Amino acid sequence: LIKISIFPFIILIFLQLWSLKKKTKLPPGPTKLPFIGNLNQLMTPTPHKKLRDLALKYGPLMFLKLGMVPTIVVSSADAAEKILKTNDLAFAGRPKLVGPKILGYNYTDIALAPYGTYWRQLRKICILELLSSKRVNSFASARREE
Repeated sequence: LIKISIFPFIILIFLQLWSLKKKTKLPPGPTKLPFIGNLNQLMTPTPHKKLRDLALKYGPLMFLKLGMVPTIVVSSADAAEKILKTNDLAFAGRPKLVGPKILGYNYTDIALAPYGTYWRQLRKICILELLSSKRVNSFASARREE
């Protein structure tokens, strides 16, 4: 019975490692564990220092897996500027996750809406109606109380 239950687990690990080797155009990064990826390396009181140490070892662009989520970490201001200026639309969105879909009413909330005409419309309404100087000044007394 134990052999039968371990066999699918071993197959799953093998398939995950095999699929990682097929992707050749990813930046370098530390060794990943099945299912948790690199989370074990970042579970420290100071994960930002651990990311700095990894950047010193692997360079300003590195590939990590945070659980099952593939992640590219950019740790250089120059690289970040190049990426965000030349590929701004590619990085304007967010991953489609179940939690934000539920909390953001199927991505219709301004904080979780994908970049596009709908998001630009929401942003325009917020700037004109909620963040105008007249509206901000109307809440001055509430801000003073706090």
